[in-house]
Parts: sequence; structure tokens; C-alpha cells
Amino acid sequence: MTTPRPASTLADHPGGCGPAWERLGARPAARLALFDLDHTLLSGDSDVLWCEFLMAEGVLDRAVFAPCNADMARRYGEGSVSAEDFCNFYVATLAGRSLPEWQPLCQRFLTEVIVPLIPASAHALVESHRQRGHRLVLTTATNRVLTALTAQHLGIADLLATEVEVDAGSGRCTGRPQGTLNMREGKVTRLRTWLSEQGLAASLLEGAVFYSDSVNDLPLLRAVGEAVAVDPDPRLLQEAETRRWPVLRLDPGRVAPA
Repeated sequence: MTTPRPASTLADHPGGCGPAWERLGARPAARLALFDLDHTLLSGDSDVLWCEFLMAEGVLDRAVFAPCNADMARRYGEGSVSAEDFCNFYVATLAGRSLPEWQPLCQRFLTEVIVPLIPASAHALVESHRQRGHRLVLTTATNRVLTALTAQHLGIADLLATEVEVDAGSGRCTGRPQGTLNMREGKVTRLRTWLSEQGLAASLLEGAVFYSDSVNDLPLLRAVGEAVAVDPDPRLLQEAETRRWPVLRLDPGRVAPA
């Protein structure tokens, strides 16, 4: 039986016992540091929190929407919902308004809901990679309308998120996602496309580090050179123990699986 690696804290990772290239001082010019958002850097789920915010604002009918929101969150946690159903459900909350019309609510959502849920340890993790000259990328299944301001708050210039379709005539969101969904295998596809568009070598993926909490991110976790499970769900924790991936605890309020 494989002995699991013990959970670490930010003080333990990524320090002097990091990858060999760090210890030898042969740092690559542009190593990729990839971060999931929800339950990784953020102590919560952006989509679920957005729906709660809209219900509190009276934009969504709580009696109708709350049970659906809870069911979608449960199915995502189980890994049983399809990427299409998940992204369609949450992007649909944006239907009928233009991006400028959503902007004031998105700004309030960031300030009132999101910022208080990003722990200092998450900021420190991002900063540790910035200080080492790594290229920071936030990659999330949540749509760009909700996460662009979060990426800016974190100081992460490169964002890969589920894109939102906007009607060319009215300028309003249709409530449908557009293009490849940035979820599960889609995260790998979108990242490879982004590397090509940026004129970067595809081999950078093999040397990248990726932080995630969710079993839904296994395709990208398996594709990178260094996978780190952050406050992982039970199935990701099992995978991490099997593959001897390090486990990092950023959220002091999230109970580790038994």
C-alpha cells in the first residue's frame, strides 16, 4: 500500500525542497503556474455564491432557483454533472442583460462576496510564484463575466474561463456559453490553444504546476509536470495519495475528508 504524503502548509510548499531545477538554480524563463479558482484560491464556489447574491438582490426567484442551485452544486461535487449542463445552468443566469448592465452587480459581488473569501494564504501562494518570475494563469470553469474581476484582484493577467455568448444585435448575453467549455478535458484543450495563441511552446505544459481542489480537474492535473491538491475533495484526495501528489491546505475552515 502506498504511504500518502502528509498534508503541507504554505510554509512547507514550495520551499527549499521544491523541484530540482529550483535547487540547482536553473530556473526556466517562463514556467507556468496554473490556479483553479473555486475552493482553491477562493473559499467557496463563485457560481453558487453568484446565484445566492442574485437571489438576495431579487434578480432570481429564491423559491424556484435555490433547490436547482443546491442540486447543481451537489452534482458538481460528485463529478456526476456534464460540463455542458453545468456551464449552461450558470451562464443562463446572465441572460437578458448586456455586459455593461451587469458590471455594477459584478463589482459589488467581487467586493462584498468574493474578496472576503480569498484567504491570505491564497494571496501568499500566488505571490510566491510571481516573485519567482512564473507566468500566472487562472483557469476556471466559471464564466469570464464573473471571474475577470477576481483575476484582476489577484493580480493574474491571464484568465482562461468559460466564455459567454453575446447577441451581436442587442449586445445582451444570450444565456449560453460560447466555444470550448473550460471544464474537465476542456481545460487542457483551452490551455493548449492558449499556448499556441501566445506563441509559447506546448512543452511548457509538461513543466507547469497546477493547483486544484476538485476531481473535475483530473485531466489537467494529470497533464502538468507538478500537480498539487489544495483542500481536495475526497476523490481527488484519494488520487493524490495514489500518485503521491502534495496536498496543500489553504482554507482553515474546510474540513479535510476523513
